[in-house]
Amino acid sequence: MKSVLETINGGAEYLGKRGIEDARRNMEHLLAHGLGCTRMQLYTQFDRPLEEEILVPLRDSLKKRGEGIPLQHLLGSVGFHRRDFLCDARALIPRPETEELVEMILKRLSSGPLEILDMGCGSGVLGLTLAAERPESHVTLADLSEEALSLTSENAEKLGITNITLVRSDLFSNISGKFDLIAANLPYVPAGEAAEMARELRHDPALALFSGVDGLDLLRRFVPESFAFLKPAGLLALEIGHDQASHVRLGLESSDFREIEIRTDLSGIARFPFARHP
Repeated sequence: MKSVLETINGGAEYLGKRGIEDARRNMEHLLAHGLGCTRMQLYTQFDRPLEEEILVPLRDSLKKRGEGIPLQHLLGSVGFHRRDFLCDARALIPRPETEELVEMILKRLSSGPLEILDMGCGSGVLGLTLAAERPESHVTLADLSEEALSLTSENAEKLGITNITLVRSDLFSNISGKFDLIAANLPYVPAGEAAEMARELRHDPALALFSGVDGLDLLRRFVPESFAFLKPAGLLALEIGHDQASHVRLGLESSDFREIEIRTDLSGIARFPFARHP
């Protein structure tokens, strides 16, 4: 029987030959998932022999990862802001940049109960995190995709988050009321970039990725519409593409938003527009 260390080394070599970045880390995650332990716990049992009942499903997962199926889909979950969220092909895999957006939002929110809207919620990581961090507030999570909303619902149940409402809506078509915060990570990838995307991204729903020729179709609709759904001094917070800051700023200015600021992500990319209703 192969040991844990031999299995890790062999799997990492297999993934590396198939162009998987961080091949060893991927292999460790797959094996830890199969053993029901953490990656760190693997290091205390390198000499442990592995039975075929463990290796058979591991080989299947390894083959799928080598074919480009995302690690998060194979594990069935993803870590986001100190919580584990269910993750599958129903919604976009959460990106590290969205965690940065959550941190920025939490620092800007006023105290007391708030009405919050997460537009285009996907798996719910943004809105559910805000609901968990601000339990005195109420969060509406909206998406056009019924599949994404079903995943959001499952995540809310898994995490025990109840101060929420789920709404199926094409942007604001089924939204009522006004909000202290509207946050959105809408699709912003230009349709022409589909062929150049990493294999893993092709497993995300197209509805959650693409937005017209330049990636701005939804944002052109969303920004002016959002103004009417914000309370006075209400905050708008967005995540956008790497080259869209100037276009979005113009849209915010022409929609009468004030205090417009575009923050950079950890890579120095202008990624997060913030603006307030007068």
